[in-house]
Amino acid sequence: MSKSDKRERQKQNRAQAQAAKEAAEKRSRRIRTYRNLAFVLIPVVAIFAWSQIRASGDDEANGSTSTTAAPTSTTRSTTTTGPTTSTTVDPSKRYTATMRTSKGTIVLSLDAARAPIATGHFVDLARSGYYDGLTFHRVIPDFVIQGGDKRGDGTGTAPSSVIGELPTGAYPLGAIAAAKTATAPAGTFGDQFFIVTGPQGEALPPEYATWGVVTEGLDVAQAISRVPTGANDKPTDPVYIEKVSITESAA
Repeated sequence: MSKSDKRERQKQNRAQAQAAKEAAEKRSRRIRTYRNLAFVLIPVVAIFAWSQIRASGDDEANGSTSTTAAPTSTTRSTTTTGPTTSTTVDPSKRYTATMRTSKGTIVLSLDAARAPIATGHFVDLARSGYYDGLTFHRVIPDFVIQGGDKRGDGTGTAPSSVIGELPTGAYPLGAIAAAKTATAPAGTFGDQFFIVTGPQGEALPPEYATWGVVTEGLDVAQAISRVPTGANDKPTDPVYIEKVSITESAA
């Protein structure tokens, strides 16, 4: 090998060594960068995962993992429009609500002696014709049928609200009670109500004002609870509350 060839070979070797050194330094810098990012990202990911678990736990505590969600409403209550709650029922008298629906008639005995506030509010709304023509917008077999919302989807605005009387025990089959938002105080009654049609409804917590029970037509209420439904348990073929009539008589 000539001296010139030898020098050329040495030059190539030095160039390859330099290239290898630069490549190694690049790999080292890349590894340091990834390691630094990991130090930043790992705590962030851990915090996010904990917050998700915490949120899931809060949901479970609020009962959102139950097989059937509680009768709730997003109704906003106001006292500036619609019928007032000035009517005072006479606890010594008997009040009956006859609810004529597109599926049949439901008759309810209202308990003015035990629940004068909730009874009075319901009587005021019914006598004003508030419920006439509305629908049962949420129905679930063996649970409840829910209605009384002006918009027909649970998001309407209630004309007024009261804090009604809570049950002293379990809800009986056929009980009528008030639906409320999840954050509203126990016993809040705006306009939406539900009728208990099965064991899941009877097992509801005592957070919903109640003021009466079905005495005739429970089979009608249960039939309504079994109609075909779509999104949000809303009947695909609307079930109407044609009229609610109130009668008053001596006890």
